[in-house]
Amino acid sequence: MLCQLLMKYYKYPSLSSKIHEIWKKAYDEGRFHLLDGILYHRTKPTCVMTLKDRTLMNNISHKCHDSVASGHLSEDRTPERVKKCTWWPNQGKDVAEYCQTCDRCQRVNRATGKKFGLMIKIQEPESPLEIAHMVWVTALPPEGDRSFKACVVLVDRYSKPHCSYHLEKMLQLWKQP
Repeated sequence: MLCQLLMKYYKYPSLSSKIHEIWKKAYDEGRFHLLDGILYHRTKPTCVMTLKDRTLMNNISHKCHDSVASGHLSEDRTPERVKKCTWWPNQGKDVAEYCQTCDRCQRVNRATGKKFGLMIKIQEPESPLEIAHMVWVTALPPEGDRSFKACVVLVDRYSKPHCSYHLEKMLQLWKQP
């Protein structure tokens, strides 16, 4: 009876005969049980319901990932939750795909920027001012009569002192010959 249920979902006779042999062997080994028309897959301590209907698979994935009690777990943890109650072929791949297409997870959990490159160590300088870093700080809050909107910070890698200049001062320094 189990094999008759399974064979009606497969269109190709040669494939269905091979599937018939595989599922019959698994059923004979006690890995599957058929109770009240529901096929159960025997896992180590328990039995879980086996699904063949795509809408049921999506509903279970929804309940285990999107519902209020589930909390949008990652694509690594959601399949573990689904495994506790159901089983179907390629379950892990289907649930991971469901999680990857979740709109909320894509907006909230995913990094949207460019991936970081490899970290490369900057060479150590052998003398002062051989390597210097320059950082622009912009959008400074206004304070006092002479408030500045930007400044530049220079750091010597050898001795590590830093110098901060506001933009007007930097322009004066660069204009001098």
